[in-house]
Amino acid sequence: MKLFKSLLVAPATLGLLAPMSVTANELNINDVSGYSSSEEIQNINEFNPAKEIAVTNSRVDGLEARFNNIEAGSFSETTTASFSADMYLGGVEGGDQDGTTAGIQDDSAVMAGYSFQIDLNTSFTGEDSLDISLDAGNSGTTGIAEFDGNSSGDTLMVDGVSYTFPMGDSTTFIVGDNTDGSALFSTACVYGGPSNTLDDCGNVNAGITNGGAMLGASYDFGTGFTAAVGYAGPEGGIMTEDSMDAYGINAAYTGDNYGVSLTYGVLQTSISDEDKFSALNAYYMPEGFPSISVGYEIGEDGSVETSSDSLSSFFLGLTWDEVGPGSAGVAFGTKTPTVEDEDEQYMYEGYYSYPINDGMTITPLVFVKENAQTEAEDELGLMVKTSFSF
Repeated sequence: MKLFKSLLVAPATLGLLAPMSVTANELNINDVSGYSSSEEIQNINEFNPAKEIAVTNSRVDGLEARFNNIEAGSFSETTTASFSADMYLGGVEGGDQDGTTAGIQDDSAVMAGYSFQIDLNTSFTGEDSLDISLDAGNSGTTGIAEFDGNSSGDTLMVDGVSYTFPMGDSTTFIVGDNTDGSALFSTACVYGGPSNTLDDCGNVNAGITNGGAMLGASYDFGTGFTAAVGYAGPEGGIMTEDSMDAYGINAAYTGDNYGVSLTYGVLQTSISDEDKFSALNAYYMPEGFPSISVGYEIGEDGSVETSSDSLSSFFLGLTWDEVGPGSAGVAFGTKTPTVEDEDEQYMYEGYYSYPINDGMTITPLVFVKENAQTEAEDELGLMVKTSFSF
């Protein structure tokens, strides 16, 4: 804009100074007075170059202000967009060798897929945030599904819309659609494994994840303690007798190198049945050693009318933040919530996350899933994810 301003001022300045370089014999005083503005210059004796330049500058400043107003109103300076793409390659061997168990392949075929995501974020006050997520991908294939990528297809779709805003210094609210009801919950876990089965750190059901319409609130006590509540339900009929609603409450404490949280959730599975779960999570990050994350959840399946209606989940994970140029982790936990009086089925995994550069990371994952079926082998999975962020 300074260049634009200079381009306007320079010709005007030269035009005003040029008459001063000619002789009096070449000037027609009457013509000069006739062509000059009656308000600005009455005759050559009143001509003031500095004054004329100041007038020109003021007019250019006004034009510049108009351009700035147009520029500011055209695009919000607080709007940001981030992009990510994941490419997957892997396979799973084992499971039901007869191919009768849904979702388990009967050979070791190598599968490939991708995920793509656009995150749009806008702030109107500097403290609030409007967040929109757009997804596409085909990563639901059995051999790579453990990475939990987008499987909506090649068409870009809205995956979630939410608006977060503060109320005072300590309270935060969120409203959204297709967003987890536990969006403001604090789960005490620092394990960062890439698998879908163990990434919830044992908090499988209490941290309500069903989408639809949602709202939540959190409060920061300022001493390490936080508390939050959340609700999620279907768009077509919120909090009605027939709607499948879910709601929960969460409390957490975070110290310098440790944390603990307690989460309670209720999920309505039918008009008359509810599942209730409680989860306890904790982590500890000792200096010079891997961080430790643990989780345990217990609950009741409201649709079961027998004595064996108790469900439980367990998790233990270790993370090394610095292993060579990358980070690594190992974990094990229940593959699926264990029904009371039945044998547990565990999953074991190990991963290594290696950053190639600031925008590219490669993460190999190997895991074993136990299978309780008599004629089914344990599953062995090996897959690699290449992540791009830009």
